[in-house]
Amino acid sequence: MEVMSDFNNIKVIGFDADDTLWVNETYFRDAEVEFAKLLSSYETMNKIDQELFKMEMKNLPLYGYGVKGFMLSMVEMAIELSNGNVSNSTIEAILNIGKDMINKPVELLDGVTEVLETLHGKYRLIVATKGDLLDQERKLDKSNLDKYFHHIEVLSDKKEDNYEKLLKHLDIKPSEFLMIGNSLKSDILPLINIGASAIHVPFHTTWAHETVDEDAIKDKGYKTVKQIKEILPLLV
Repeated sequence: MEVMSDFNNIKVIGFDADDTLWVNETYFRDAEVEFAKLLSSYETMNKIDQELFKMEMKNLPLYGYGVKGFMLSMVEMAIELSNGNVSNSTIEAILNIGKDMINKPVELLDGVTEVLETLHGKYRLIVATKGDLLDQERKLDKSNLDKYFHHIEVLSDKKEDNYEKLLKHLDIKPSEFLMIGNSLKSDILPLINIGASAIHVPFHTTWAHETVDEDAIKDKGYKTVKQIKEILPLLV
């Protein structure tokens, strides 16, 4: 159940990065299609997609989040699907898929710059994101948004204890913290559970790993807006 929240006590606002500030998941979906085409002689595209997701989940504790772990999972999946017969040229093509993802220009989502310009100076702004450290630093640099943020944190995961450690490190009371993000699982529910506030800004594409059951969000106090610009009337 979604409820209207009072944000009068908020002093610090955290922003997720991927699919909240800029486009990200779309590139992974495109890469999965390209990968399935490369391996289409071994399996159907739907089966390849399913098996790749399983491989990513198996490797997540080992590699963490981000493009590099995704690349390694694609390579391992190609070896497995082909029974070790995958060609060097196909492996090279898989690596190039990953490199192309890393080199994508940063495409800011509509309203992001306006929101950050408006809130900067009125609140302490931070980035709290998952992913590969080097890749996220590169994207922030390309985005020209780093000037708005007091602190940037690339987390290994986004569970309650990760946020609790971050808030303690930055001397932020949960009651004074608001998180903005696109993932109910990573950006909203953990914050609500530790006594902070959260606003959900859905992105049109969601990674299967980030989906949650209806029961998980039942009676949780958070607000949803359609576009990030809609948070301004709530905070200014």
